[in-house]
Amino acid sequence: MRKLENSELDRKSIEDFKKSDKTPLILVLDDIRSLHNIGSVFRTADAFLIEKIILCGITATPPNKEIHKTALGATETVAWEHHENVLEVIENLKKENVLTLAIEQVESAIFLQDFKVEKNQKYALVFGNEVYGVSQEAVAICDGCIEIPQLGTKHSLNISVSAGIVVWDLFQKLNF
Repeated sequence: MRKLENSELDRKSIEDFKKSDKTPLILVLDDIRSLHNIGSVFRTADAFLIEKIILCGITATPPNKEIHKTALGATETVAWEHHENVLEVIENLKKENVLTLAIEQVESAIFLQDFKVEKNQKYALVFGNEVYGVSQEAVAICDGCIEIPQLGTKHSLNISVSAGIVVWDLFQKLNF
């Protein structure tokens, strides 16, 4: 085996990325404090051709050098917008027939491995604050909740790790 050079990876240009068909996923980040987490989610969104990211509440927005450290240019490719109120964002997405799913530990959550995608459905995944998670008010108006099963002593994952796990799972279910 030989490690591939960057020139051999056939990466898209920014223009090609923007013209590409997108994975029907919207990532909603609510009150994310860590600029590095925000940048990491942008980078994941770029890797899987995510439609867009909606930044809510105190979540910082590009351009920002701390976001850029982990995004590595993904803020230039992935569409994004900022809104103050996550509840309004969720309600508006639902009006557009986007299925809204909080990524949270709640009663009656569907474990990620059991979640079935519909091929012609667009999904919005709502991720919450590093300490408090997705607010109860947001959970209450979402169409459902997905939980990542965890077997260790900790009861949560870093938001950027959670986003990577859930995005990959839904991406592969939608595409393969």
